[in-house]
Amino acid sequence: MAREKTNQTLPLNAPDYLAWHVNQKGEKSFWTNVGAAWKHKDGRGYTLQLETCPINGRIVLRLPLADTPETSNEAGRS
Repeated sequence: MAREKTNQTLPLNAPDYLAWHVNQKGEKSFWTNVGAAWKHKDGRGYTLQLETCPINGRIVLRLPLADTPETSNEAGRS
């Protein structure tokens, strides 16, 4: 069955968490935004969407802040 194209735009849902790659260099931590996570409708899980997949360091999920740019590198967080 063919899908019909519509001009409807779906509302953008803000993520519940932002995914950050944290890489430790000496005493400093470098944080890079790598994706986001959304809670499932049934409340029993999350969907994690990564824009990139780091091979080192760790991935941390944090609540979004109103003043946090979507893509930034920040030093000094731990």
